[in-house]
Amino acid sequence: MPEGPELRLAALYVNRACAELVFAGRVEKSEVSRNPEVPFESSAYRIAASTRGKELRLTLSPLPGARPPRQPLPIVFRFGMSGSFRLAPAGQLPRHAHLRFYTAPPAPPQALCFVDVRRFGRWDPGGHWHPGRGPCVLLEYQQFRENVLRNLSDKVFDRPICEALLDQRFFNGIGNYLRAEILHRLKIPPFERARTVLEALKQHRPSPELTLSQKIRARLQNPDLLELCHLLPKEVVRLGGKGYGSEQGEEDFAVFRDWLRCYGVPGMSSVRDGHGRTIWFQGDPGPMAPKGGKSRKKKARKSQQVPADGAEVPPLPRRRRTRKPSRKTAEGDPPPTSPRGPPGPGTTPPQAPEAPPDPEKGKRTGRRCTGAGRRRPQKTKASTPSGESGGTPAS
Repeated sequence: MPEGPELRLAALYVNRACAELVFAGRVEKSEVSRNPEVPFESSAYRIAASTRGKELRLTLSPLPGARPPRQPLPIVFRFGMSGSFRLAPAGQLPRHAHLRFYTAPPAPPQALCFVDVRRFGRWDPGGHWHPGRGPCVLLEYQQFRENVLRNLSDKVFDRPICEALLDQRFFNGIGNYLRAEILHRLKIPPFERARTVLEALKQHRPSPELTLSQKIRARLQNPDLLELCHLLPKEVVRLGGKGYGSEQGEEDFAVFRDWLRCYGVPGMSSVRDGHGRTIWFQGDPGPMAPKGGKSRKKKARKSQQVPADGAEVPPLPRRRRTRKPSRKTAEGDPPPTSPRGPPGPGTTPPQAPEAPPDPEKGKRTGRRCTGAGRRRPQKTKASTPSGESGGTPAS
């Protein structure tokens, strides 16, 4: 799921790709998307992107003299599980491109597309930043820090720190992989009470005798939890890539995987928190770990061994499965016949043994079975007296 750094990378990609482009016409929405239409049309406009936490805003700004005259239109995006932006030729639109902005002629036609495979993403034409989300951990660090320490009485801080880190009112931009990396690098158990962890930061004050450069150096060498909520997203943004743009590829994901130390890393444990989200950690989960929650450890995949001289390892021979006969033939029995054809010369086909004659066959007993283990009594003729032997008493 895209988190704060991924949306920031998407905004940087849009601004870089669209810096010299002019767009025109109406904004086109796919037929399958349930998001609203974007009521915007202009003969010439530009696109710019900005972010705040887990939200991205595109601003469509008409150029001077564009028809019809109108004000810029902001569109706020929330990426859901798989949202991203991509610039592609207009004749080769990517699959799942649910919102499209087309460039103006005479340049080769292109389209800036909002691509969302799982369709959880949302856009809000004319919208603003969500009022329920706090300051951005990436771009508004000081306001973010003050907002958390000022509201430690909120009931969300009664919960484990791993769950509090996903509350976007206070940690706007933090998601599942970032919370695991932050807690792991500080060696904080994920199920420690959030207020216990954060209250200690209120007494943390740098010495007034330190110079500004010394304060910055101390902060970088020994960051606390709130500082790491700001520094780690910046590291991810500096990695670049992450699959945004047609020129990006698998190498970007490899760089990101190498950066991870805990999230999905072999040897780390995982358990579901109170919201059903998987949290990765190492060691003791903490005193508020869910009771009965089974901790699972990720195992490393076995890689193919390569000899020291660099020679290629030959593949192991495949074992041929041999089918065992279903039954053993007794000595002297005729050989079984092949189901694919008649027996060969000199062999006689086996004959089924004759069934012994049934002595009761064709003989009517006059009795019918009415149930398991029970027989219906035989009816007597009317001329038979009820007191004779072999008869049944009249009922």
